[in-house]
Amino acid sequence: MIVVIGAGYAGVVAANETARTVDEPVVLVNERDTFVERVRLHQLAAGQELPHRPLEKLLKGVTLVVGRVVAIDAEARVVRLADGREQDYDTLVYALGSRGNLSAPGAAEHAYDLAAPRDAERLRERLAGGGTAVVVGGGLTGIEAAAELARPDLKVTLLTDRLGPGLSAKGRGYVTRSLGRQGVDVREDAEVARVHADGVELASGERIAADAVVWAAGFSVPALARDAGFAVDDAGRMVVDDTLRSVSHPDVYGVGDAAAARMPGGQELRMACATGMPTGQHAARAIAARRAGREPRDCASGTSTSASAWAAPTRSSSSSTSTTRRRSGSSPDGWRRSTRRRS
Repeated sequence: MIVVIGAGYAGVVAANETARTVDEPVVLVNERDTFVERVRLHQLAAGQELPHRPLEKLLKGVTLVVGRVVAIDAEARVVRLADGREQDYDTLVYALGSRGNLSAPGAAEHAYDLAAPRDAERLRERLAGGGTAVVVGGGLTGIEAAAELARPDLKVTLLTDRLGPGLSAKGRGYVTRSLGRQGVDVREDAEVARVHADGVELASGERIAADAVVWAAGFSVPALARDAGFAVDDAGRMVVDDTLRSVSHPDVYGVGDAAAARMPGGQELRMACATGMPTGQHAARAIAARRAGREPRDCASGTSTSASAWAAPTRSSSSSTSTTRRRSGSSPDGWRRSTRRRS
């Protein structure tokens, strides 16, 4: 029994590819029965309607179990769900992804996390009548959020240490001018020390009032891997080898944002669907190879994505996840077509 936990970009690809290449049952466990297009949640927050994507329509040859994973018993090879159910596994694919890093004082209590669908819905409701919003984080997620939210009845301020740190000087200039034309007030060298119910407090002591504080300042991962005894790095991401297998538990694979996969040169893969989807595919093929008695290829030689996508530095501690680049090819229907072409 092969069990995949987490139905994000990496998890859905891992489940479908494993079912296609391995002749044994594949189960996908996820807390909801719909696929969340996380790279478009800022659009949802801005009032746009996103397509409804039931997971059952995206899966082929995979059994879907809807439930929230609360624990993993690595010794017994059991995944435990919040409602008391248990799911046995022979091989586990850990694909629980990431969430907003709300470690700043007051952020968890008062900020809206753009990595969480419920927060995006709440933000849409909060700003429906206009007002003021502060976006914290000047990476591509924060830039897109500020641009989408800005409108005549909604004043948007973007706070960051540096706008678009991953962009070229020309690109940063273009983004600065574009946000200015949309009325977004961009403030660099602005460190948020605390989030309040009515705005933010900067390290300088300045208070900025806002009806809503939108958090786009980096990501964190669930503690389940560490709690289960899997080898993890300082950020809690599962440490995996070149085939994405856990270095401490050979019956477990880690994919997507929750895995600390690296290129041969040592660069850690950035958190993005552009890297998450290939890791899901590669882990599935590694499982199939080992089931067939073959040695699997490593990430560098086995992936179909570009080397630049794999080698780009991780942005887990910043807010510069690229939702523009990540959105390319993010349609689950497109994944199935792409997988068939490569098979």
